[in-house]
This record gives sequence, structure tokens and C-alpha cells, in this order.
Amino acid sequence: MARNPGALKRQKELARQQRQREKAEEREQRKKEKSGRPADASGGDPDIAGIVPGPQPRPDWVEQGPGPVEQEPGPVEQGS
Repeated sequence: MARNPGALKRQKELARQQRQREKAEEREQRKKEKSGRPADASGGDPDIAGIVPGPQPRPDWVEQGPGPVEQEPGPVEQGS
């Protein structure tokens, strides 16, 4: 058994407080880095920059017009 359970509890509490301080420092650092970055000129999401809404042109590799339609053979009936 623990000789002094209060000491263990105190150590855990100090460790928890230290983690909270570290997390707060990391949040502040991220906040400063975020404010230090230049704003995007377009003001939009860079992931979708250059995407035009609406119907898209056909890629070059797609054949123009419908191709010949091939029909699959139907089930073969076997006589008895």
C-alpha cells in the first residue's frame, strides 16, 4: 500500500497542471503563427482554387459522340 496517498495525488495534480500549461503555450504559438501568415489573395479555399462551377469540358481522352452499342447475347435455351 502507498505510504502517503496524498503525495501521489499531489504529483498527479502537478503533472496535470503542467500539461495544461504546455497545451496553452502551444495554442498561443499556433495563434501567433496563424496571424503571421499572409492572407490568401483570392480569399477562398486554396484546395478548390481554379475549379470552375458548372458543366465541365470533356477530357481529350473521351470519345466524342456515342459509340456503337453492343448487346450481350441473351440466355441460351436448351431443349429437353
